[in-house]
Formats: sequence, C-alpha cells, structure tokens
Amino acid sequence: MSRNTVQNTRIEDIRAIYLALAELVALMNRPQRDQRMVEEAGIPLDRALFPLLVGIGRLGPIGIVELADRAGRDHTTVSRQVARLEELGFVRRQAGKTDKRVREAAITAAGRKLTDAIDKARDRLLGAMLADWRREDIATLASLLQRLAHDAQGD
Repeated sequence: MSRNTVQNTRIEDIRAIYLALAELVALMNRPQRDQRMVEEAGIPLDRALFPLLVGIGRLGPIGIVELADRAGRDHTTVSRQVARLEELGFVRRQAGKTDKRVREAAITAAGRKLTDAIDKARDRLLGAMLADWRREDIATLASLLQRLAHDAQGD
C-alpha cells in the first residue's frame, strides 16, 4: 500500500471519528436527553439544573466560572442556577480552598442522593443501548474513550 493511500485512509478515519463525536455531542446536548434522564431517575429537578448538579457532583468543589465554562454557559446564569440548587439543598457554596475570593459549589448529601439516582438511570439507559454489544467491544470502547478524553485534555 502506498504512503498516500495510508495517509488518505488515516484522514478518512479521523474524519469519521470527528463526525461520530460531533453527533454524540449534539445528542448529549439536547434538552430532551436531560429531561429523559431526570424522568428516568425519578428526581424532582428542573432539567436546566441537571447538568450543573452532575458537574458539581463529579468535579466539586468547583468554582462557578469553571463550572460555567465546562457547561458552555454564561457564569452569571450558572451562578443563579447554582443559587437555586443551594436553595433546594442539593449544593452548598463555600469559599475556595486555595483562593478564598473564589466561590465554589460542593454537593450535599441530598444532592448526592440525586446524582446516585441519575447514575443508576444512566446505567439503565446506556445498558439498553449496548445490550446487543459483546462485552469485549464495550470494554474496548470504554478504554478508547477514556484515552481520547485524557489526550484531549492536553490541548
């Protein structure tokens, strides 16, 4: 096989990966997906608050600006939404550990119960999608996605 053919195949594979990732991101960002997850989890949470609670649960304590950046939202909007989560008792805001001027959001025990229900709902929904997959294929996909996510953080 010529070098040009190998290079073209590599470019085609990279484009196919990008298109698949773009489609998955578009699916993940749909409000209907968040609503479905909230319903499946059986939790009393507005779907707009759902991704923030999950982010705080996974990454917290986390600063509001960083949370907003990760969510792709304006930090003033996220600040109001985190205040709502705090009113509901699912998160608490506190001074940053390294910089006391930074306000961080941390999950509470009540918030952890919700994220645990979300995790179980996600397991059920994703498990149903992968029901016909071989165990080895699922393990390979998980490993490769973790590697891609790790490598993407280096940019």
